[in-house]
Amino acid sequence: MRPRSPLIPVARAVRPAPHTAAELAALLDLLRVQRPRIEAVTVGHGRDPASVAAAGAFADAWTGMGLHVLAVVDWPEEAASWLRQARRMVAGDPDAWVVAAGAPGWAQMSRRLRHSTAWRPERTFGFASAARGVAAAGPGTLLGLRGATAGGEVWEAGRNLVTVRERRS
Repeated sequence: MRPRSPLIPVARAVRPAPHTAAELAALLDLLRVQRPRIEAVTVGHGRDPASVAAAGAFADAWTGMGLHVLAVVDWPEEAASWLRQARRMVAGDPDAWVVAAGAPGWAQMSRRLRHSTAWRPERTFGFASAARGVAAAGPGTLLGLRGATAGGEVWEAGRNLVTVRERRS
């Protein structure tokens, strides 16, 4: 009998807070300074209101700069496998991925992405809410994932922890 991947309990999860203007601006800046240049992204998000709003705000800002959103993919906090959503996330070969989601759904979605697709966490950027899924996803699953805090600082996922760099003025 094959061991099953343990599901993360959703009942005690903290819902993502609404994104801030500083968070969105820092996330956009983080993507703009990447080399090679990022032009086409896929945006993924949980189905809670804060994640939906953050993903929409990012997509609007990104396309408003003349850049491309290849797809917007949503996923539930609880699912049988997340495989369909994972395949949609990597379709079209985006330059990068942007994530707005609560910890349980994102941790489980990232596990599926890591084990079943060519997705690369080091080419993925997230709102503050995405940082909460790092420990839950398991050691190394989100290694290299970066994003912005609500205050506009930059965070980066290590093997099983998140470090925050002070904002440069």
